[in-house]
Amino acid sequence: MTDLISRRGVVAGGLGLGAAALIGAPALAQAKQRLTIVTGGTGGVFYPYGGGIAKILTEKLPNMQATSQVTGGSVDNCKLVSAGDADIGFSTLDSAYDAMEGVGAYAKDGKLDVRVLAVLYDSFLHVVGAQGAATTVASLKGKRVSVGSAGSSTESIADRVLEAAGLNPKTDITRDNLGVAESAGALKDGKVAAFFWIGGVPTAAVRDLATSGQPALQFIPTGEELAKLERQWPGLYRSFNLPANAYTGQAAAVPGLGVANVLVVSSKLKDDQVKAALEGIFNNLEEVQKIHPEARRLTLAGAAVKSAVPLHRAAEAFYKARGVLS
Repeated sequence: MTDLISRRGVVAGGLGLGAAALIGAPALAQAKQRLTIVTGGTGGVFYPYGGGIAKILTEKLPNMQATSQVTGGSVDNCKLVSAGDADIGFSTLDSAYDAMEGVGAYAKDGKLDVRVLAVLYDSFLHVVGAQGAATTVASLKGKRVSVGSAGSSTESIADRVLEAAGLNPKTDITRDNLGVAESAGALKDGKVAAFFWIGGVPTAAVRDLATSGQPALQFIPTGEELAKLERQWPGLYRSFNLPANAYTGQAAAVPGLGVANVLVVSSKLKDDQVKAALEGIFNNLEEVQKIHPEARRLTLAGAAVKSAVPLHRAAEAFYKARGVLS
């Protein structure tokens, strides 16, 4: 803190001695606001979505330089945003809620400072198996299963769904902690019988695996487990059917569950940065919607929907000013 105060003092003192005159008011006016957007792994939706938003903000806002970064996903992102090491992060709503409450993957960190910037789209819980390996979550008992990267939102929801199916997630399966791209590779190589992944439709890694036909895939339904999850975590999960033919070889719809995806920020993020980011997104909504099929779901009214995690105060003011929030 002393070093920070000292640096601020040097800057303030320098400007007081005429640095402002040397730099010139026009140059100061052109100083770039920098925003870091943390996304997820390269095989998921967060990665291209975040990169696309960063590109649009940089191109459309004259004083903005936005960059995106690959991360492990929701849990990493909530931690980075809360710590001030990133400005905007992608997260599933349940993971952001756990972060705010300091539970689940965040139990060792305590309650984190996260607020919602915008609600984006719903992710589908993919439970993907080799054809014939399993037909229900309960039938995964005794098999090797990837439950997502360690500490990820996928791992958290996988454990909850396994428990809802009557399994002990620690002892009734042989656990592998792999990201979606690694999980797809492991299933293709016969190293796992199935894997969990919470992500948009289509998810690139799942799409590529299905297209390859090696192996033929079985999408395992999770609709029956949803009722138990709703009782224990009300408002976090919702019914979501994977449409028929969402992936190659998947001829029938798959009943399952979904969770909202959100952009999160710290409550400490400056109001003008929040407003600028939202203006950049919604003043260029048509371009944002071209980033990825899931980005087509973004609407101004949908982004403002109140959830279990409060909106940032400046986001709330923005949506009220645009007439979509009372």
